Amino acid sequence: MNYEEAMKELENITNKLESESLPLAESTKLFDKATELAKFCQEELSKTSKKLFEIKKEFDKITEEEVN
Repeated sequence: MNYEEAMKELENITNKLESESLPLAESTKLFDKATELAKFCQEELSKTSKKLFEIKKEFDKITEEEVN
């Protein structure tokens, strides 16, 4: 599963929880799945943020070397 798929599934679960009258057990199961998906998405965003920071650091280093 990738970030976009996880976000789409999270959106579907959220809509289902908000719009349907579900039994408590099913609501709990969906909430647990939503929690897992949210954690996955947060981890993916964190990884991507770290990668972008490293790329920017490398770019800044190259740019600085070109100026000098």
